[in-house]
Amino acid sequence: MIPLSFAQRRMWVLHQLEGGSDSWNMAAAFRLTGTLDRDVLAAALRDVVERHEILRTVYATDADGEPHQRILPIAEAAPELPLTEVAPDDVSGAVDGAIAHRFDLTAELPLRAHLFRCAAQEHVLVLVIHHIATDGSSGAPLVRDLAAAYTARRGGRAPAWEPLPVQYKDYTMWQREVLGDVADPESLAATQVEYWRK
Repeated sequence: MIPLSFAQRRMWVLHQLEGGSDSWNMAAAFRLTGTLDRDVLAAALRDVVERHEILRTVYATDADGEPHQRILPIAEAAPELPLTEVAPDDVSGAVDGAIAHRFDLTAELPLRAHLFRCAAQEHVLVLVIHHIATDGSSGAPLVRDLAAAYTARRGGRAPAWEPLPVQYKDYTMWQREVLGDVADPESLAATQVEYWRK
């Protein structure tokens, strides 16, 4: 089983305390003009989720109530891309509604996407990711990957990117290796906690 990083554990605890609040959602809305192929965009989104394991990770608890990461195979984690027709005056409210999604981190992907069609050549793509799976630095690389995947899929091919050298689970395991377990009084994590308790 893959443990949570210390930052993920903090997010997980806050999420539990707040009853699945939407306060930890990180969202972006993109106005897309011109011809848009929804099926190609859905395939590109799937490519991005396949590339970034953290976007297809759920957070289950074991028999002792300890949370763990569970990375889903892409066959179980293909993101949906619902399309909703929206009048131009109603776009803001529709986007707000999409952003207000309350994630069930134990059962659903930490990523939601929604596409709103305002006119034949005008759409708004909303991406919502729970903070347990992203941070402020992750947005630009994800958007670049989505754009690259869309361009590739539009050309009839899969994106030809290099495999990522490190996934988030690798960072988590490294962090645990370096800091150790707080329950082990000899670990760096335990000594740091003890220092701050004094």
